[in-house]
Amino acid sequence: MEPERITAATRILLDDPEQELLFSAASIWEVSIKRGLGREDFRVDPGVLRRGLQVNGYIELAVTPEHAVIVAALPRIHKDPFDRMLVAQSIAEGMLLLTSDPVLAQYPGPVRLIS
Repeated sequence: MEPERITAATRILLDDPEQELLFSAASIWEVSIKRGLGREDFRVDPGVLRRGLQVNGYIELAVTPEHAVIVAALPRIHKDPFDRMLVAQSIAEGMLLLTSDPVLAQYPGPVRLIS
């Protein structure tokens, strides 16, 4: 999502110093794969993206076997395996997943739709 499209309420949440902001290794993996396939919407260099997130205080969340097991138990609401992994990670880690994807937001648990 482009920064200018983030609502004021979401910006307040993201800017709150009490909030721990994380990014998933699965997201970097997805960018790597889709960029490698030549997708026009994935032109960012995954290494630059990762470093940018780290420099801005985001914490990297690795993919674990526990996360993979939870993916298998998720209802088949969303077909994208990377998005399903993000939901599994949010469940396993007890953290809120913010998404602009209304389909992904249909999962039960700590998933919130932002616009």
